[in-house]
Amino acid sequence: MSELERALATIARGADEIIKREDLAERLKSGRPLRIKAGFDPTAPDLHLGHTVLLNKMRQFQDLGHTVIFLIGDFTGMIGDPTGKNVTRKPLTRENVLANAETYAEQVYKVLDREKTELRFNSEWFGRMSAADMIRLAAQHTVARMLERDDFTKRYAAQQPIAIHEFLYPLVQGYDSVALKCDVELGGTDQKFNLLMGRALQEHHGQPPQIVLTMPLLEGLDGVNKMSKSLGNYIGINEPAIDMVTKTMKIGDELMWRWFELLSFEVSLDELEQMKQDIASGTLNPRDAKLRLARELTARFHGAAAAEQAIAGWHAVVRGEGDTSLLPQTDIIVPAEGMRLAALLTAAGLSASNSEANRKLKERAVRIDAEVVEDAQRVFNAGFEGVLQVGKRNFARVRLVSG
Repeated sequence: MSELERALATIARGADEIIKREDLAERLKSGRPLRIKAGFDPTAPDLHLGHTVLLNKMRQFQDLGHTVIFLIGDFTGMIGDPTGKNVTRKPLTRENVLANAETYAEQVYKVLDREKTELRFNSEWFGRMSAADMIRLAAQHTVARMLERDDFTKRYAAQQPIAIHEFLYPLVQGYDSVALKCDVELGGTDQKFNLLMGRALQEHHGQPPQIVLTMPLLEGLDGVNKMSKSLGNYIGINEPAIDMVTKTMKIGDELMWRWFELLSFEVSLDELEQMKQDIASGTLNPRDAKLRLARELTARFHGAAAAEQAIAGWHAVVRGEGDTSLLPQTDIIVPAEGMRLAALLTAAGLSASNSEANRKLKERAVRIDAEVVEDAQRVFNAGFEGVLQVGKRNFARVRLVSG
């Protein structure tokens, strides 16, 4: 395999679509560092593993010697991205945008090489635009073309409101590529319309149209819906190491392969195929493959030592191997009269409600320090310390303190 073929294989790993692949090959052949851009609207202060799918691809471009631009959409964030929304999205205030952008800038360097990253804000050019400039930009596209966008089409057909400023969002995102003279823009599959807008605007301004590379939207812990904080099916990159390990170990075996493909740097596609064959033949336990994924992800965001400690804590509880004191401890405030077991399980986040906790007790699915407990009337008072467990993989080390 030639150097060009290896580069193309790395870039294509996990990608949903590359438009146009032959153009990408030609620009790679030029030997000059390409300008690679991905934009993020700072709509929330914390990133999760779903966000890192694009960051990982950016890091791969960096490792291939290209210039990566992490674009914070502080201007577009004030418009509000309408993608996938059936109602007009509430724009962020300037204060919200700047506060979130500050935390974004630090978090991304857990994946990207700080020294090789160009951090930009699109207010740099939009902040200097006049009303006349914005009108000229808006004149470069038609309402009919905007309504080709799937979410706009559905909202229009359903007679749901579409605000005029929402039509500006794809234009503004597209113009970012003009301002930055991008060779490649990365985005999720839901961003394809906006990414293609960048190609059209670059051609209008006499620039070579950028290559568009779309990445799949990562399914969350439920294996069904896109990873999302609002759905609670996410792993935040700032979460404690033990939480990152335990949540990763909960994902389904089929979802594990998709996470490997989109999130792993250490496992090649050839090795991934071999792991699948080994599991099918019974020579590899899916649990051990998942532990490898959990170790890599946790080490990336917390360091190798913290990852090993977290895995040791997981083994201590789930497999009864090791010292449960390795687990981080959570303090729970209890009233003077104490707290019944069902309420304690709910307070520890191990059940959604007291009724669910009581059902788990009847199923003999609750353990305290590895011992099965069934007494729903048992009361726990301040001073109690122990490891609570519901099922095989839900556990927490707690200490009760007076209110």
